Amino acid sequence: MLVSGAEAIVRSLKREGVRVVFGLPGGAILPLYDALYDSDIKHVLGRHEQCVAHMADGFARASGRPGVCIATSGPGATNLVTGIATAYMDSSPIIAITGQVARYMIGKDAFQEADIVGIVTPITKYSFQLTSAREIPRVFKTAFTIATTRRPGPVLIDVPVDVQREQVEIEFTDEMDLKGYNPNPPRVDEDKVKKAAKVLAESERPLILAGGGVKWSGAHEELVKLAELLMAPVATTLMGKGVIAEDHPLSLGMIGMHGKAHANYAVLECDTLLAVGVRFSDRSTGKFDEFAKGAYKIHVDIDSAEINKNVIVDLPIVGDAKEVLRLLIKELIGFQGTKPHSAWINRIKEFKAMFECETEGSVGGGLKPSMVIKTISRLLEPGKSIVTTGVGQNQMWSAIHYIAKSPRSFITSGGLGTMGFGFPAALGAKVACPDKVVVDIDGDGSFLMTEQDLATSVTENIPVIVVILNNSALGMVRQWQHLLYRRRFIASSLGGVPDFVKLAQAFGAEGARPNSYEEFEETFKQAMKSEITTVIDVPISQEERVFPMVLPGRPLSEVLISEPKS
Repeated sequence: MLVSGAEAIVRSLKREGVRVVFGLPGGAILPLYDALYDSDIKHVLGRHEQCVAHMADGFARASGRPGVCIATSGPGATNLVTGIATAYMDSSPIIAITGQVARYMIGKDAFQEADIVGIVTPITKYSFQLTSAREIPRVFKTAFTIATTRRPGPVLIDVPVDVQREQVEIEFTDEMDLKGYNPNPPRVDEDKVKKAAKVLAESERPLILAGGGVKWSGAHEELVKLAELLMAPVATTLMGKGVIAEDHPLSLGMIGMHGKAHANYAVLECDTLLAVGVRFSDRSTGKFDEFAKGAYKIHVDIDSAEINKNVIVDLPIVGDAKEVLRLLIKELIGFQGTKPHSAWINRIKEFKAMFECETEGSVGGGLKPSMVIKTISRLLEPGKSIVTTGVGQNQMWSAIHYIAKSPRSFITSGGLGTMGFGFPAALGAKVACPDKVVVDIDGDGSFLMTEQDLATSVTENIPVIVVILNNSALGMVRQWQHLLYRRRFIASSLGGVPDFVKLAQAFGAEGARPNSYEEFEETFKQAMKSEITTVIDVPISQEERVFPMVLPGRPLSEVLISEPKS
């Protein structure tokens, strides 16, 4: 039986278990949309292609399943690029499907033609351009396999419009064309695991640093078991936030530029560092050469390219985090000669007591961001809620003050630091987890970059809560200008527009502006029950700043706890 390329794409998506896609149509992708008309795959219509990519990303991060986004050729495809790069930097599996001009027009600068495969090659795990409808089952099976295996990441499939229309006999098989790519996790060197276990057991001051790889591997239970077995404190990177409940006695919270001060100092004093599923981002380590300088460093990662890239380690172990931690636990159980760590744990307690009053500072009018976020943290039920963030001060306040208690409950753009990510990612997370309360903690500058998708949330019935920490400024830019550029503020004021309450109402959403903590709490409780999106505009002072802070290029030892005296 003859099948069109578009119909073959829909059947291939269903064979991969796809039930929802996020997209925005245009001329070069209309045959696929016509095929979707007859399918039971739900389509969520975004209002900008960047947003549909972030929605697919939020869906993937919340569910662990690949998110799918669709755009047309030319500007539709290029508008996806920021979302694809965001997913790539944070190892999130999304499948981006783009329309393309007809095969005979490729290379002729046709209307809405762009070399999207060339553009995204550096920011995808792989990119395909179809030349025949017969390739579709094999290419889609290969794409989903590449996106979701080993270190996850985005894959793009570019489909010329005439390939979508092509009617051919198509065999639907599970054959793949991986061309040297091995989807299986690398074999773990068990001799290295035994050596790591011995080093950890004999360590006096061990510390575990957990990153996003623990989350993608599903290794959070093994992580906690290992930490409790060793009685080793656990710090996380931004991407690892939530892989250990942050109210667990061994949790230190996040390290890095805006990490917890006690976590940064613990890293400086540990004698053995077990880093699992981390890539030693500069935002986490501060100055590379000074990071955990005196410690024996063991690095576990599934991607061998990350070994010794930023920080030179003593013992690399390439492998899946869950498998490596399982083997480490097996080695350590019954190990004779494990050193007691009571003095180290007491030292950690001293650090926590020393910095328990660390704060972002409080000056000017409005509500304090830390108090607002702590209220959200108190009101949200663990396991039944997800927080996403924008990028800027709002992101760092959230990372510091929100207590994440489970994996996939805190979603943020770490590597690329994409402003505008939080709101569309929240929509994708809500589609993935409709029974959970999803909250986007955002800044006014960040929210403004993707606020038009309030239309999506209302028309597609995707209710989320948006809490805007509104200082009428690009807050983190202003903070850097304050600290590093002698308070010469330029291009960081947003002028106090728009009125976010009226903006929300214009889209058919709820809007509110609380002026006290009591009003905020009551408004937030009402929003949790609402069946439509609620935007809560929280006025804060432009003089609020995020502390702790390690200035860029400086070591973690130079963490600033509060505003330096000028």
